[in-house]
Amino acid sequence: MAAGPDADVDADDSRGPGDERPAPDAGDSFEEWLRGRLPLRGLRSKGTAVLDVLLTQPRRASFASTAELATLAGVNIATVTRTAQALGFAGWPALQQELRARYLSALSAPDVAAEHHATDGVADASLRRDLDSVALLTRRLDGDAIRRVAEAVAGARHTVVVADGSYAATGIAFAHNARLAGYRITAITGGDAQLANVISDMTDEDALVAISFWRLYASTVLAAGEAHRRGAKVFALTDAASPALTEAADEVVLVPAEGVSFFPSLTAGTAVVQAVVAELAAIDPERTRRAIEAAEAEWDRFGLLHRRPRPRNGS
Repeated sequence: MAAGPDADVDADDSRGPGDERPAPDAGDSFEEWLRGRLPLRGLRSKGTAVLDVLLTQPRRASFASTAELATLAGVNIATVTRTAQALGFAGWPALQQELRARYLSALSAPDVAAEHHATDGVADASLRRDLDSVALLTRRLDGDAIRRVAEAVAGARHTVVVADGSYAATGIAFAHNARLAGYRITAITGGDAQLANVISDMTDEDALVAISFWRLYASTVLAAGEAHRRGAKVFALTDAASPALTEAADEVVLVPAEGVSFFPSLTAGTAVVQAVVAELAAIDPERTRRAIEAAEAEWDRFGLLHRRPRPRNGS
């Protein structure tokens, strides 16, 4: 994993500016997110001690091992695991993934860069981080969730992909390949005016896929809410969804997106959309075959390819 804050700091190390709680934002504060996951009966005293560490020292908790968090809270490792499960996660690693994403989402780009502060071997660190993210994704991603997204896209009259900024790269790849598979899908890249016009035409026969990481684009969250209001199926690919995005989405697919510099990584997110397209192609192979053959014929007419395929007979 990429360089982060020292995990072996002394237990009595005072909290620095980076450990202050993120400021609340329309009901999406760090504390509200954690407290909103509490079971109805609350936590036992030792579980509350773990929660207090998460709330008061998010920076340290975001990069701590299970054992280190247990030491900070004055409990054993089993208590950390049980507390994470009580909050709705499989264990501490799953909770930590979203905890760190939410902690980083409260920081500015320069502050995110400072958190990672690697100066040597940055390229190798970036590649290792992406490998780790894809490995984490493989272990934790629910294959059924990918199939549900694909089935919704396959059954929709039209699917809109909303992905702004650098995330547009993931959205464009998704829409491009899904169209080749034979499905009507559009990535919005023309700004908010185009987005508003497309959303105004959505109905309960359509679907929307929102792709946004780190601090989330307001227009993406708004588009998801409007599409939901119009009855469309809404899916979100993100590393830490806001309440507004969660409420609008039929399903939220959590994707690790932490990089090693000031920007998030798109590798795991792109892997997810490629998996969705693979599922799309498997839903109706004949439809996909016809669509690809038709596209291939047009590529030939337009002379698009530098290397053209040979006929199947090998001549």
